Amino acid sequence: MISYLRRVFVESWLGRVTAIVIFLAFVGWGIGDVMGYMGEETDVVAKVGQQQVSADDLATALQSELPTIARQMGVTDPSQIPLAMQRQVAYQILHRLIGQAELLNTAQKLKVVVPDSAVRDEVFSLPYFKGANGQFDRASFNQKLRDRGLTEQRFLDMVRNDLTTRTILQPLAQAGSVSDTMLQRFLTYGAKTRVVDFVSIPFDAQPTPKAPDDAVLQRYYNNHPWMFRTPELRHAKIVVLSPQTVADSITLGEADIKRIYDEQKSRYDVPETRDIQLITLQDQAQATAIANAWKVGGNWQAIQNSAKDAAAVEMPNARPSTIPSATLRQAIFQAPEGQVSGPLKTESGWAVFRVTKITAPHTTPYEDAKKDILSQYRAAVAPSVAGERKRKLQDALAGKGLDAIPADLGAVAAAGTLDAQGMTADKEPAPLPASGKLREAIIHQIFTQKPGARATLVDGPDNSSFAVEVDTATPAAPRTFEQAHADVLAAWQAEARKHAANEQATNLYLATKNKQALATTNAPGAQMTRDAAFSYAKPNKNIPDALMDYLPRMQPGQAVMAEDDGHFLVAVVTKLFVPNPPAPADGVQRLKDSLAQADSDDLVASYVEALSKRTPPHINERAVMATLSAAGFGGEATP
Repeated sequence: MISYLRRVFVESWLGRVTAIVIFLAFVGWGIGDVMGYMGEETDVVAKVGQQQVSADDLATALQSELPTIARQMGVTDPSQIPLAMQRQVAYQILHRLIGQAELLNTAQKLKVVVPDSAVRDEVFSLPYFKGANGQFDRASFNQKLRDRGLTEQRFLDMVRNDLTTRTILQPLAQAGSVSDTMLQRFLTYGAKTRVVDFVSIPFDAQPTPKAPDDAVLQRYYNNHPWMFRTPELRHAKIVVLSPQTVADSITLGEADIKRIYDEQKSRYDVPETRDIQLITLQDQAQATAIANAWKVGGNWQAIQNSAKDAAAVEMPNARPSTIPSATLRQAIFQAPEGQVSGPLKTESGWAVFRVTKITAPHTTPYEDAKKDILSQYRAAVAPSVAGERKRKLQDALAGKGLDAIPADLGAVAAAGTLDAQGMTADKEPAPLPASGKLREAIIHQIFTQKPGARATLVDGPDNSSFAVEVDTATPAAPRTFEQAHADVLAAWQAEARKHAANEQATNLYLATKNKQALATTNAPGAQMTRDAAFSYAKPNKNIPDALMDYLPRMQPGQAVMAEDDGHFLVAVVTKLFVPNPPAPADGVQRLKDSLAQADSDDLVASYVEALSKRTPPHINERAVMATLSAAGFGGEATP
């Protein structure tokens, strides 16, 4: 949630102005000294020293930021955000305002003053208020303030406060750094590489033993009673409303489809495109040498490695419009496929290139594109449509239940019998009108809801809603040995195959452990993998997760045996080394920058936390709740 809110605030234009260097969600104040603040005025929601956060400040922030959050969540109105999340978002905004008040209070003590000229320069630099000529546009400025419900003076105060807090925090943030020793330790830790040999022995590949006599099977049946029961079965009626179910009911007029087609003409009317490999150099002699070597060797990777101090790039599906140089554009779109061309003098240097693929121009007629446009439109608006229709479905359920769902909602109904794993009595997947997490949520609701209980609308994942009505429930019951005979035999044989695989893997593990190298095996179905390398920086997806629980801590010559789903695994570490250099230069620089940024964030967070302890915020809970209620965002009216 915190990461989601941080992203939303940073990406909004208002957030760009009002956000401080870090988000104070990293610092948890709780709700401060609430008890000592009860009974005071309700037009101030919080105090920090001499600074106040007014109810109007909070209301303005709520009105400005919650609609943006709602749209990013796929709903058209903030009222459609779940109540608990509304409160969470509101308090996140409040804590941000309190954090800024902490810094403004400190700035006042330190006599930090931001001059009017700095405020003017900051406003003029914001891209949101610039016109077509790239300069500050007064009309655009006024319009955007009106859209946000802000007066000019209030906005300028917000900018001044933002500059003040940045003046306090930026020196701290810029002090973040990482020592060469720490950097080297991180590099070594991440680059330390282990090489592994391992064998996988599948259970199912082992020979299936003959059926034993019934006495053996009876004993197995008696020892595993939980395996041979009929599961609880429930018959339920279900209705599902989701972006997927409403999509087919969403329409788009012919004129709108035609307009979208015309607007996306470049997508449906594609000129000739070419896949290009391009190297640009500043020295003509070096460009000539590269061109000659490329013509002889023809290996793109080798040419890139040899072309030091050169810009090498691949451009798949390049159109003429994507080539900025007219000289280079003409040469590329006249060159034959597969031939190295150049060096060619361009505005940015000497170019050597090869066209690896030519795709002829093609046009998708309007009639052929209509279905694709409608499908994309439905996918884009379906989440918000599902949210809008949720209230209608709720009203229908409250009226006549699952038997009177309007057909125009796009909801899908189903009924049937299933067990807690979503299987029918015939061991087939129940045909529910949902998949993934939504299917799991529906099954969970069926088996937690009391039979006969009235259907109520439940919020599901990804803007979905559903309701369940359980008619009957048949309890789980044991099956007799005779009824379960076939299943008992199958389970006994499966366990025998697993036991055989276990013996093969154990023998292999012991031999490998003594030898300190992977021994050979004749186990049926055994699959061997050698020289599988991995490090924290470069994981190897081919190594099973069951082995990765142990391998990162093992030394060369050490062996391990593990079990995953359907296999026994035996592995041995054969090498342990740190590459030299441990990472490419650009990777080292990215790590260094990342560590320095983390250190900066820690410094700033520690400073703000210290301020909050020195001057604890006092939150007027009654004023907060009244403000939330007045704004319609999940608060409770205060009498």
